[in-house]
Amino acid sequence: MPALPKTSDEAVIRAARVVLERDGAAGFSMQAVATAVGVRAPSLYKRFPDRDALLQTVAEDAARDLGARMVVADRAASTPAALTAMARAYRAFAHQAPHAYGLLFSASTPPSVEARAAAAAPVLQRLASLVGARQKLRAARLVTAWLHGFVSMELAGAFRLGGDVDGAFDYGLATLIAAAAATSRAPAGRRAGS
Repeated sequence: MPALPKTSDEAVIRAARVVLERDGAAGFSMQAVATAVGVRAPSLYKRFPDRDALLQTVAEDAARDLGARMVVADRAASTPAALTAMARAYRAFAHQAPHAYGLLFSASTPPSVEARAAAAAPVLQRLASLVGARQKLRAARLVTAWLHGFVSMELAGAFRLGGDVDGAFDYGLATLIAAAAATSRAPAGRRAGS
């Protein structure tokens, strides 16, 4: 009779996320995850071939987590309110899991294109209703670049001039949404890419 498994992939991934947030990507090890889940490190290699494979699986899990938060935030009635709620959920995710957030943009262990697309789907749908289907990807890239830049600076402690950082976030987001909406109402000859 085969031995019963002492853990599951889900338990390993949960433990790996805890270890990642505690130790960062540089300190992340198979041994630390094995200890956290209560097994010996060699047993993890039966599930995940190496550290990078486990980190990539964690990145996939983080993308699903962020996507689920986007779906929950998308319950607002109006498109601007839903986009605002999604941006706040994105920012909250980055603050709650900064190292998992970093994996979303990692060059070595990024989540799959499919996982990224699933996480972005609610945002793209709302942006399509704001700027039109032809411009939704451009608008999403603009919003994502601004969000990632703002959040990355915030996590790095780069906002050192004082003032209300939450207010700056709200101002930037409202400005982006208003600009996107105004661009979509501009005459066809004046729209970017037309």
